[in-house]
Amino acid sequence: MGQKIKVGVIGAGRIGKIHASNIIKNFADVEVKAVADIYADAIKDWAAELGIQHVYADYKKIIEDKDIDAVIICSSTDTHSQITIEAAQAGKHIFCEKPIDYDIARIHQALEAVKLAGVKFQVGFNRRFDHNFKKVRELIQNGSIGDVQIVKVISRDPAPPPAEYVKVSGGMFLDMTIHDFDMVRYLTGSEVTEVYANAAVLVDKAIGEAGDVDTALISLKFANGAIGMIDNCRQAVYGYDQRVEVLGTKGGITVTNDTPTTVVVSTECAVTADKPKYFFLERYMESFEAEMKEFFQSIVTNTEPVVTGIDGLKPVLIGLAAKKSHEEGRPVKL
Repeated sequence: MGQKIKVGVIGAGRIGKIHASNIIKNFADVEVKAVADIYADAIKDWAAELGIQHVYADYKKIIEDKDIDAVIICSSTDTHSQITIEAAQAGKHIFCEKPIDYDIARIHQALEAVKLAGVKFQVGFNRRFDHNFKKVRELIQNGSIGDVQIVKVISRDPAPPPAEYVKVSGGMFLDMTIHDFDMVRYLTGSEVTEVYANAAVLVDKAIGEAGDVDTALISLKFANGAIGMIDNCRQAVYGYDQRVEVLGTKGGITVTNDTPTTVVVSTECAVTADKPKYFFLERYMESFEAEMKEFFQSIVTNTEPVVTGIDGLKPVLIGLAAKKSHEEGRPVKL
């Protein structure tokens, strides 16, 4: 790459630490100069172990540092759009974890700031970079299965989140299903035109008391005529269930769960195999590195990132439509 790209990581929770660690371990031409977190004292030892020199409680110190070329926004969702605007105005390239915001007007403000500044902006829909789903997209795009007729996505977590998290998460459609809304757009190459969400509280009553649902079947219609279904649940006791099926006019594609091994043991009592990898940190770790590689490559080559601001906006629009559909008990057009 030549001269090192210097970055600042804003937010050092679980995903912020993953990104910082991946950058330091895997990208010799990128330097994590600083990290900011409201609990700065709690991350100083971690930062020191990684060799990160500057740890701030105030993210604005990263924004104001003229030596920093790019920011990785991993803070709480309610800060994403504001930090995006400030970073763009400071001329910094931006990688922003999903979602950009829950408020459509705020998303538009952030995207306008990015456009005016002319900086790179990539949204963290990491599943696009998964080895399985990239292959599915490739096969669909090259016409291997003809025109897409049906797309099905199964996405089930191994355990429900705490009710306190649910209260600030934006709800299942905007917190969990948002990845699946992005995935169906990515795989089909078409926009969602109608949503019908059938949802309930079947896992944890505390989630319902927090005003959310934990189980859903979401029917979709696409601009290219295809139809789809997303199957979500906050709990699958056997592990992290991540499957996809696509049917086309010339054939079909199936993606099964990743497992620790592919060993199958057959005895007179049973035929057994490994359960799915337990959670997203195991299942998608490679994709976090791959999406970051794409971000830095777009900076070096001055090209558009593959997950743009519009790709960040569209799933939020679908999520809000799904929420409205559930509340009103009817299909909602986008």
